[in-house]
Amino acid sequence: MTEIAFVKTQDRAAGIEEALDLLGFGGLDRQRVFLKPNFNSADAFPGSTHNDTLVALIRELQARGAGAITVGDRSGMGDTRRVMEQKGIFRLAEELGVETLVLDELDADGWEMIDLPGSHWTHGFAVARPVLEADVVVQTCCLKTHRFGGHFTLSLKNTVGLVAKWVPGQPHDYMGELHSSPHQRLMIAEANAAYEPDLVVMDGLAAFTEGGPARGRRVEPGVILAGTDRVAIDAVGVAILRRYGTTPAVSRGPILEQEQLARAVELDLGIDDPEEIELVTPDAASESFAAEIEEVLTRR
Repeated sequence: MTEIAFVKTQDRAAGIEEALDLLGFGGLDRQRVFLKPNFNSADAFPGSTHNDTLVALIRELQARGAGAITVGDRSGMGDTRRVMEQKGIFRLAEELGVETLVLDELDADGWEMIDLPGSHWTHGFAVARPVLEADVVVQTCCLKTHRFGGHFTLSLKNTVGLVAKWVPGQPHDYMGELHSSPHQRLMIAEANAAYEPDLVVMDGLAAFTEGGPARGRRVEPGVILAGTDRVAIDAVGVAILRRYGTTPAVSRGPILEQEQLARAVELDLGIDDPEEIELVTPDAASESFAAEIEEVLTRR
């Protein structure tokens, strides 16, 4: 069994605190934390991580004993530095006493090549070395569909921002390969084999059930999810999208037969049966909504 904290809320700070308490997350003992948000673009939430979510999560990590925290990403729909400037991330980081890292400004030594046996990446793929060297990796993702071939973009897809587009001195375009491949959803899962997060927080206060990743049909589930199992948290996310009505691709078949999730299961990145997910809740409102989602989650 794996626990996913499931908190019905409209208050991001309170919801994140409750979710981490439910998981017993803490005792970071001055460890170095790499925090990966969704800065794919500067579009308003859920097109990108809400700044209030980022601030609340940083403050919780600090309160729970984190040492140096680095917020880093690589944007897919724009220049990363410009995206972070537009979102006011550098100013926020200075106010909160954390570092920032623009991943596509790393030199060649800042990337580590990963050659995963059986992978659909023809040249392997390169992952940002600061992520692999951090003591603790935390990522926070949004809840939305993906119209460019991913079908949905949750925690597994959020990892793509840790993969290089280009490595200095190399001619290969890794993102060009990913987005032109018929195996895109399998490759998304495979990128996750490079590391294991210590915490994933999904901001589901709002979601895109169609369109995405920058804009789409918006609904408001009003939920914060947290856990350590990417397969489990994404399965719950897909169940929420289905609960509100989503695309034919995301609606099709058992949830763990979605290609991103099925490949992640093959790679032993998480649970292999929705029955192994326990939604832990803090109150009656959360428990009631969780019961609705559990019914969708386990539907065959």
